[in-house]
Amino acid sequence: MTWARLSLCLRILAVDPVGMGGLWLRSRAGPIRDIATTALSQTPFDRPQRRLSASIDDLALLGGPDPVATLAAGRPVHRPGLLSDPALLILPMAETAPPSLTARLAQALDKGHHALIALDEAAEDGEGLPSALTDRLGLFLTLDGERSPRILPKPIGRRTLAKARALYPLVTLPDDLTQALAQLAARLGITSTRALLTTRRAARAIAALDARLTVTEDDLIQAAELGLAHRALPEAEAQPDQPPEPPPDQPDQPDTPDQQPEEQELQNLADLLIEAAQAALPPDILAKLQSDRANRAARGASGTGSAKAGNRRGRPLPSRPGRPDGRSRIDLVATLRQAAPWQVLRKQADTQNRALIVHRSDFRLKRYKEVSDRVLIFIVDASGSSAMARLGEAKGAVELMLAQAYSRRDHVALVVLRGTKAELLLPPTRSLTTTKARLRGLPGGGGTPLASGLATALDTALRARRQGMTPSLALLTDGRANIALSGQPDRALAQADAEQIAQAIRAAGIAAVTLDVANRPQPALAQLSTLMNSRYVPLPRADARAIAATLA
Repeated sequence: MTWARLSLCLRILAVDPVGMGGLWLRSRAGPIRDIATTALSQTPFDRPQRRLSASIDDLALLGGPDPVATLAAGRPVHRPGLLSDPALLILPMAETAPPSLTARLAQALDKGHHALIALDEAAEDGEGLPSALTDRLGLFLTLDGERSPRILPKPIGRRTLAKARALYPLVTLPDDLTQALAQLAARLGITSTRALLTTRRAARAIAALDARLTVTEDDLIQAAELGLAHRALPEAEAQPDQPPEPPPDQPDQPDTPDQQPEEQELQNLADLLIEAAQAALPPDILAKLQSDRANRAARGASGTGSAKAGNRRGRPLPSRPGRPDGRSRIDLVATLRQAAPWQVLRKQADTQNRALIVHRSDFRLKRYKEVSDRVLIFIVDASGSSAMARLGEAKGAVELMLAQAYSRRDHVALVVLRGTKAELLLPPTRSLTTTKARLRGLPGGGGTPLASGLATALDTALRARRQGMTPSLALLTDGRANIALSGQPDRALAQADAEQIAQAIRAAGIAAVTLDVANRPQPALAQLSTLMNSRYVPLPRADARAIAATLA
C-alpha cells in the first residue's frame, strides 16, 4: 500500500510541482530509499531535477560574482546558482540542513518557481525537518519499516501526464467537500492555510489523473492521507478540555428537517476523512513527529545541526593556502597580497597584456575559529525522603548557571531520577523562564533509577554533540541505585546496569562530575565515578552555590 501511495505522490507532484510545494519523504538511507529515488528519477517532471547538499554555500545556491573566473578573465564574471532556473530540488539528509539553507529554500518555494523533495533520514526522536519546510511541502510519506516490493510501480506515461496537466485547471471541488475539508483541519488541530490549499490541489490532481472534472470523496480521502495526516496534533492539544457552554434559551421554532440531514452527512464525511488520515500512517509515526516538533521548540532553533567542531562561527583566523571548493570563501586581500610581488616576472612572459596575473598557488581562503556552546546536563536524584531538599539545591544551581549562560552561552538540561524511570524534565535551554516553569512543583519520592538517568543523559549529550555543542554531565545523587533498566527493583542489577552505562559515557568521551550528597561518602558511587572517568566530589551538605561553584 505504501508503494502505491509513493506512486500517487510522484504523479500528483508531476502534475503541479510548484503548487504542491514538494514531498517530505521520511526514510533512512538504504535499499528501500534507493527504490524510491529510482522511481523519482523515472518520473517525467516538467523541470530538471537538481540535487543539493546540506552544506551548500550561498554562491553555489544563489549565484553571484565568481572570484576565480573574474581574476582569470580580468572582467566581472557572474556565476549562476542552482536556484537561478526553475527546478525540482532534491535535498538528501534534509534533517541536517542549517537554518540559513532552510530560509533560502523557503524563500525559493514562496517565489513559485521551484519544488523540493526533502529526504528525511532522521534516525532518532528529536530529529526531523524544520517547520519552515514542513509547512511548505504539501505531501508526506514514510517508508520506515517497509519491505522491498515484488513489482515496482510503473512510472506515469508522458501522454497521460500531459492530458492530466491540461485538464487540471478545469477540475473543481464541490462545496460540501470543501466544508468537510475545513472541518477535518479544525478537528485535527491544523491551522496552516497552506495545508488546506495543497490538499485541495492534490485532490484536483488525482481527479485530473483519472480524467475527471469533479473531485470525489475518494479523491479527497487520498489527498488527506498524503497531506494532512502527519500534521495532526495530539487529541489533547487539538481539542482542549473545556466545559461546554449551556445553550441560551431560545423560543420554540419549527423543525428544519432539510438542514439536519445535510449537517449529519457533512459530519459523517469529516469522520470518514479523519479515520482515513489516521489509518494512512504507522501507529508510532505521529508520536515521533510530535517529538521532533517538541525537541526543536525546546532547542529554540529549527532543524538539527550536523556533527562538526563547533556550532557557531568565532573570530577570524589567518587565511590559509587552498583551492576554492565551494565551501570556503576566498580572502581577496590576502590573495592579491600574495600575487603582487610576482607581477613583474609574470608579465614578462605574458602575451595577453593582462593587468593582473593570479596563479592557483596565490589563492588564500578565509578561516574562522569555530566556537562550541556548552551543554551542562544535571542528573538529579529526586527519590527518597530527602528528595525535596536535593531538588531545591538543584533548582538553585540550575538558576545560578542560567544567570551566567547569557554571557558564556551555556545551555542547561535537567534529568530527574524518580519512580521506575528517569525523565528528561528540561531539554537543553538557556531560558530562565522555561526552567522555572518546568521545575515548579516537581514532586519527589519513589525509587532511584540511576541507570535509566545515566542512559537518558548520555542520549541527550550525544544529541547535543551532533548539533556541534560540547556536553558535560553533573550527577547529583546519594548513589543508592535500586531500580534496574528494566524497571524492576533489584539493587545488584541496578548497580550493574549503572556501571555499564557509566563505561559507555567514558567511551563516548563526555566530561562529567559526580556530586555525592549522602550524609557519608558512598564507596559504590566513588567506584561508579571512576568507571565514568568523572570527577568525584563529596558534598554531604550541598547547597546551590556550592554546586554551581563546583561546576563552574
